[in-house]
Amino acid sequence: MSTQTSATVRVEQHGGADAMHLVDLPVGEPGPGEIRIRHHACGLNYIDVYQRSGIYPLPMPLSLGMEAAGVVEAVGEGVAHLKVGDRAAYASNPPGSYCSLRVMPAKTVCKLPDAISFETGAAMMLKGLTAQYLLKKTLPQEGLQAGDFVLFHAAAGGVGLIACQWAKALGLQLIGTAGSDEKCALALANGAAFAVNYSKEDFAARVKEITGGKGVKVVYDSVGKDTFEKSLDCLRPFGLMASFGNASGPVAPMAPGILGPKGSLYLTRATLFTHIATRESTQAMADDLFSMVTSGKVKIHIDQRYALKDVAQAHRDLEARKTTGCSVLLP
Repeated sequence: MSTQTSATVRVEQHGGADAMHLVDLPVGEPGPGEIRIRHHACGLNYIDVYQRSGIYPLPMPLSLGMEAAGVVEAVGEGVAHLKVGDRAAYASNPPGSYCSLRVMPAKTVCKLPDAISFETGAAMMLKGLTAQYLLKKTLPQEGLQAGDFVLFHAAAGGVGLIACQWAKALGLQLIGTAGSDEKCALALANGAAFAVNYSKEDFAARVKEITGGKGVKVVYDSVGKDTFEKSLDCLRPFGLMASFGNASGPVAPMAPGILGPKGSLYLTRATLFTHIATRESTQAMADDLFSMVTSGKVKIHIDQRYALKDVAQAHRDLEARKTTGCSVLLP
């Protein structure tokens, strides 16, 4: 049988958006525990920028992309949860979803319900599973109950808009931050109880005002360097600082001693890939996400679409904070 080829985005060395090149690569048969999947849409995430630029250094040459949706074309030995012809979607290591066809581990690939389109599936897996583990698993010591205040940075981004809606469904009062009035309006329209434009306002002072001086139980922060220190000042005693990204750059080293006088705070650096390390946990989290989306409680906003060949422009827009909601690449 002749080997098929796949249009694939490759990076030969870390760098800017121009470091990415579209090449044709051969794609063979899946081995044990693997599938071959033909993509209908690929997701775009900030982690892709970190990997391309070298903030998260990976061996070269590198294929980028962490999520996609499509149709299963071949199934390797030992794969029981998928069959040829299944609609499927995933967020997964190793990277390599910026392509038309790939062979990959089947473990984190989930059957996509018929009610969810390929574009939505590709746009929501990494961001939606991230929102799921944050709001359902990355919890302060006392847990979260309806009425509780949480602070969510970058609330108009892909993860943020999903989290705004999900938090509202859970009865939480989410205070969202964003860098423009338009993005704040978007967060409010998606269920945030309050929105703070951090380019105009001191978000820590505003959080204290909103919470009557008490602070929030948890801060979810993917911005990193620019928001980290002030975020600690937003927490009530025993509050949880959940850092899960560094869009503004990595957080500087800090002394654990500062957590004491600020209220015996907790700090975690969470990552999706710890949560989806097993087939069982991946499926349970995906089932939770699928039910939220098919019920209409969470709508996935795809605000940008790019052809796969225009991936450099997609990355430039993402880094310039020109995007809202989710973006997809179309092979």
